[in-house]
Amino acid sequence: MLQIIVTIILYLIMVIPVGIYVYHIAAGKHTFADPVFDRVDGVIYKISGIKPQNGMNWKKYALALLGTNAVMILLGYIILRIQSIALFNPNGIGNMEESLSFNTIISFMTNTNLQHYSGESGLSYLSQMLVITFMMFVSAASGYAACVAFIRGLAGKTKDNVGNFFADLVRITTRVLLPFSIIGGLLLVWQGVPQNFSGNVVVDTIEGVKQVIAMGPVAALEIIKHLGTNGGGFLGANSSTPIENPTIISNLIELYSMMLLPGACVITFGKMVRDRKREIAAAKNGGEAESELAGMGKVRRSFTVWMYGREGRSIFAAMGIIFVIGLSVCFWSESQGNPALADVGLSQSMGSMEGKEVRFGIAQSAMFTTTTTSFTTGTVNNMHDTLTPLGGMIPLLHMMLNVVFGGKGVGLMNMIMYAILAVFICGLMIGRTPEYLGKKIEGREMKLTALCIIIHPLLILAFSALAVGTQAGLAGITNPDFHGLSQVLYEYASSAANNGSGFEGLADNTLFWNITAGLAMFFGRYLSIVIQLAIAGSLMKKRFVNESAGTLHTDSFSFAVILVFVVYIFAALTFFPVLALGPIAEHLTLWA
Repeated sequence: MLQIIVTIILYLIMVIPVGIYVYHIAAGKHTFADPVFDRVDGVIYKISGIKPQNGMNWKKYALALLGTNAVMILLGYIILRIQSIALFNPNGIGNMEESLSFNTIISFMTNTNLQHYSGESGLSYLSQMLVITFMMFVSAASGYAACVAFIRGLAGKTKDNVGNFFADLVRITTRVLLPFSIIGGLLLVWQGVPQNFSGNVVVDTIEGVKQVIAMGPVAALEIIKHLGTNGGGFLGANSSTPIENPTIISNLIELYSMMLLPGACVITFGKMVRDRKREIAAAKNGGEAESELAGMGKVRRSFTVWMYGREGRSIFAAMGIIFVIGLSVCFWSESQGNPALADVGLSQSMGSMEGKEVRFGIAQSAMFTTTTTSFTTGTVNNMHDTLTPLGGMIPLLHMMLNVVFGGKGVGLMNMIMYAILAVFICGLMIGRTPEYLGKKIEGREMKLTALCIIIHPLLILAFSALAVGTQAGLAGITNPDFHGLSQVLYEYASSAANNGSGFEGLADNTLFWNITAGLAMFFGRYLSIVIQLAIAGSLMKKRFVNESAGTLHTDSFSFAVILVFVVYIFAALTFFPVLALGPIAEHLTLWA
């Protein structure tokens, strides 16, 4: 438990400077690195014909995002289909099959990185670099760009300009993802993660048998898979292998890499909304402006407000509460051990160590498991299929919620949908038109919000029902009873949440699973982003309303608690029945 507490405290310290830096990037403010990056960005703008000063409305922004991603999907698919060429292919890997290529390219472009193959045997080094690693950068940058545009819309500084997608894509890649990846990649190489173009090595083990040890540009992929909350492993066993994750230090590097930027998104949101409020106050005349600015001077004395902004603080607190609750349940459940193993004479004094690395133990395994599914990364340092029923329910539940920090910007956008829902419910209780960030929430916004929230559970439950109701789906289920249903739910929850981790008990490299999971990833990613940008576009055109005695303050801790309850109530209404048939029933059976 002490390990977990120290890990979280260090994260809360580290996320502050990262959040401030990302805020400056998103808001177009000056940073210490501008003299270098301005030149780099200028060259890219000139070659690509990008005019960063040309703003876009939400529709143009969404079309630019979709169009750019579509072109990358096509090019990546072609490379996977011809990867058997000799270029960067020392291990002689063949071309990837059609349906698997479709699943893989959709997976990596949607920031999901679900893998129905083993990286060391399914991809050439060319594909690992030009498709996998490249997609990890642009998919993360695309999600972050959408989030920045969404925040600009909520801040409402203009009526129809959410920024320029191409400029945002470039700036996020060059100023955030690339420099952080270079530093983190060198740290991983320092810890022993390979970075080369050598062929696989065959060695004699102490048992007297031959073993193939994978080589390749592992560190470069490893750092961006965490930093970009991607998750796809160079190897099939992902970060549970010593090649990808050799030491406790490398484990912490990977852990913080996937935590920092999603947390920084919340800080960026809080500070950009705070800037808008300051501009409104500064634009007012006379004593009213002086009074409001003086009030803001008092606010600045609060460290948490300075760090997150008032609105960002409540969102961060709500996310943090859900994360800590989930982490506590996962750690407790894994610490209790497995009674089935105890019955055959295996000591459970260390907890349930099945599928876990001894060098990480229960604490770091539970922390990594909860983090990777809360921040929708998908990387694993232990096998989730071997988690205890309740321990496995937490990562499943957090992917179903998809709001506990989430991936690059997407988790924040989803949580704000629940914030809009929360102010609507509270508004109904007091008979007042709901407001959020100084804008009235009316019929159009609520319809879009409801649609956005419903899409996620619909994808998970509909595809799960299809899988257990058809012969093609049943053929991939290798475990009977409750655990088999949990595996199906996990597959589609992971796909719809753009997470990518799996219980790994499914025979999922088939036409049915490749296509259905690919569709869940595609719609789970792009439908939500387009709807959320539409909501931001609608709100930014509205006039700001003055606060009154009936205004619900969304910048308080009490609102954070309300938000937590709304999220859990929605989860109970949509997912509790199927969870009761899966992990909960398995737990009751196991401990009966």
